[in-house]
Amino acid sequence: MSDEQTTSSGGPERGGPEPEEIRFFGTTWVHHDGGYGLRRAAVAIGSLVLAAAGAAVLRFAFQGLEVADVGGFVGILVVAGFAICSALAFRRTWDGFVRRPDPAAESAADKSAQSLMLIGFIGSLLAYFCRSLVEAPGEKLRRTEYEAARERHERRRGARTGNPAARKPKPKGRKRR
Repeated sequence: MSDEQTTSSGGPERGGPEPEEIRFFGTTWVHHDGGYGLRRAAVAIGSLVLAAAGAAVLRFAFQGLEVADVGGFVGILVVAGFAICSALAFRRTWDGFVRRPDPAAESAADKSAQSLMLIGFIGSLLAYFCRSLVEAPGEKLRRTEYEAARERHERRRGARTGNPAARKPKPKGRKRR
């Protein structure tokens, strides 16, 4: 968060936290303005359409396996693999909306989960769809962090006794030894 915040009148206030942008929404999630409702609807519809298109592509791939006559066991493995990867991708994406990942565990887990997320892209798209029905994906997390930052900023500002540069200098008198 940077050093500006929007006041209730809409103007920037120097020295306060600025809300973090959310993909597809920018900072419209703060006051639910700037086409927020339309953006949420577009994200919901777009993610659902992309998930349906992805399912159609996977269906064509599965039909290719049937034409190749690889056997029932391989077909079951493919379907189970995509289902498991989709469920894992859904859960990982959903968790990303609720809490920040641990930076220490993120690097190693991120590299190992990239292929799972790629294979389970339908689950990730469905997580976007479900979350955008309620709020902008990640809005609750960002709002909690933003309000906490604003509260800390207000406490720091309230603890100050004024601008030190505006204080009058103390009268110079005799120094005591």
